[in-house]
Amino acid sequence: MSNNVAEFKQRNDELAEQVAATMKAEGLSQAAAAQLIGVHKTRFNQWLKGSYRGDNSQVESAANRWLESRRQNESLNASLPAAPEWVETPSARAVISALGFAQMAATISVIYGGAGVGKTEAVGQYCQQSPNVWVATATPATSAPGPILTRIAQVLGIRATGAVHMVETNIIERLRDSKGLLVIDEAQHLNPRALDQIRQIAEGAGIGLALVGNEIVYTQLTGGNRSIGFAQLFSRVAKRVRLSRPKAGDIDALLDAWAISDMASRTLGHDIGKRPGALRGLSQTLRLASLFASGQPSVTHIRAAWKDLGGDV
Repeated sequence: MSNNVAEFKQRNDELAEQVAATMKAEGLSQAAAAQLIGVHKTRFNQWLKGSYRGDNSQVESAANRWLESRRQNESLNASLPAAPEWVETPSARAVISALGFAQMAATISVIYGGAGVGKTEAVGQYCQQSPNVWVATATPATSAPGPILTRIAQVLGIRATGAVHMVETNIIERLRDSKGLLVIDEAQHLNPRALDQIRQIAEGAGIGLALVGNEIVYTQLTGGNRSIGFAQLFSRVAKRVRLSRPKAGDIDALLDAWAISDMASRTLGHDIGKRPGALRGLSQTLRLASLFASGQPSVTHIRAAWKDLGGDV
């Protein structure tokens, strides 16, 4: 008993206060903080309250590692130059135009292409500037009608449980007369029945629909083995935007946003922007290059950053 009491008194009160203050500042629940720290939530709760009678050193070692990791991340983020919040590229304008048309005309737009060309960022920008736009991101786990309906209901903030047909009805009632736009990002993960289900929701509610994803989205709508269901969906697609790779104007816009003006740096930037990862890879490279340069990067800094990120120089 005395050993337990001795261990109980060893709690580091200052550390507990730091953890509690961090939780409050970041809006973390005890359960969430316990998961991040890597200790059981009951043990963590008792340690925070000062009533844990086990080995406090184990909890505190994990808590110290968590706080130190946060400090290192904060230091790195503080030293990294902030990337431009939004760069209006020609490709982004094409995406926003397709989204706007789908919402205005209550029709379907398909936006597809390679990774890193700015599709998701453009969708996010459109959401900020337009009312009644909802984005549901598909994953392999939501490939069928039931799971994707649940995901959409969650995005809409309505009941997502119950019989599938009732979830469908609730979604349609929520969207009807909204003059809104439903965006399905990563739509290549959806199977034919799920895609047709979403089409029926959009038509039943009288809203626009945008399917955003990689080349598979369009391929499965237009392929030689297209099912009747796909043919019915494809016939309703009013606008198609293909972004297979960044345009030269996209890369120029990003370089301008980072104030990259010398020709050697811009030439290298265009080379990087055409590689796998596209604009996303170029943006990450320019951010790291700015850190290396402690300011405006030169071509040497950009080349070093690209190499440091694993690029083939």
